[in-house]
Amino acid sequence: MSEIAFRRLDDGFDRWDALLDLILASFAYMNGRIDPPSSALALTSETLKAKAFSEIAYAALDGEQLVGCIFCRPELESLYVGKLAVLPTAQGKGIGKRLLALAETKARELGLKTLRLETRIELTDNHATFAAWGFRKTVENRHAGFDRTTSIEMRKAIT
Repeated sequence: MSEIAFRRLDDGFDRWDALLDLILASFAYMNGRIDPPSSALALTSETLKAKAFSEIAYAALDGEQLVGCIFCRPELESLYVGKLAVLPTAQGKGIGKRLLALAETKARELGLKTLRLETRIELTDNHATFAAWGFRKTVENRHAGFDRTTSIEMRKAIT
């Protein structure tokens, strides 16, 4: 793997199909494991582009290959982190942590005190990874129509 470059997704970015493929490949391990299914399955290239322009999004590139992305949305006190994805073949190399560092920098610039994310209750490996990165479980949630916990919220204080 060469040096990873990070770029903000803007009007100059035109690889929406490849970005969608990256997200779907990164989230594929969840298929059949979480209920309800991931919202990533409902994304299209067009809705992904609209999401990138209505939120703050970054891509990680290894040369020309897209290897990761993160989408962030400012809230009242937090920067919400969603669709943090790293290509399975590129996982374990610090890309996710570096994408979160970009989110932390953006939160500071916006004067926000925390990063906030949600992860599915079944994905205990994700819980452990985010905890190792400084996130703490704050709330259990359930999707509409479910009588059990389906996700947890985790927050990381920005210092």
